[in-house]
Amino acid sequence: MGYIMNLRKHVGHEPLIGLGATTLVFNEKKEILLNLRSDTNTWGIPGGSMELYEDIRETAVRELKEECGIEAENLELVDVLSGKEYYFEYPNGDKMCTVIVLFKVLNYKGNIEISDNESKDLQFFPMDNLPSLESRAENIIKKILSEEIKVI
Repeated sequence: MGYIMNLRKHVGHEPLIGLGATTLVFNEKKEILLNLRSDTNTWGIPGGSMELYEDIRETAVRELKEECGIEAENLELVDVLSGKEYYFEYPNGDKMCTVIVLFKVLNYKGNIEISDNESKDLQFFPMDNLPSLESRAENIIKKILSEEIKVI
């Protein structure tokens, strides 16, 4: 059982501070890889919560492998994001104040494929033609498009 799931047994749906890693993957056309989340039915950026004793880079690599079937070989730290715009309430009522360590994947190996039940689909999208995004992903994309975060 994961760290957050264990905490939830004690605090229920109350807000938690959660530390996680999110990975930006771009193809040769500078399109971004997004996953259609099974919990919200919106598109998100691959990532997830850090487990106990895990290095945050290990979190990024693990989550990318779990959600997209690929293994990041080289990561670049982009930013650390937190605040009201990264608060999230899951459909089941769990509340999370998220601290996101944002990485850009410089290269990876393997084939992009759904490898867990957290995603319904995986696709690359042009930055000027994005689908309906989950709120945290939307805030990250806004920062990229405004060039507050430089990754492209």
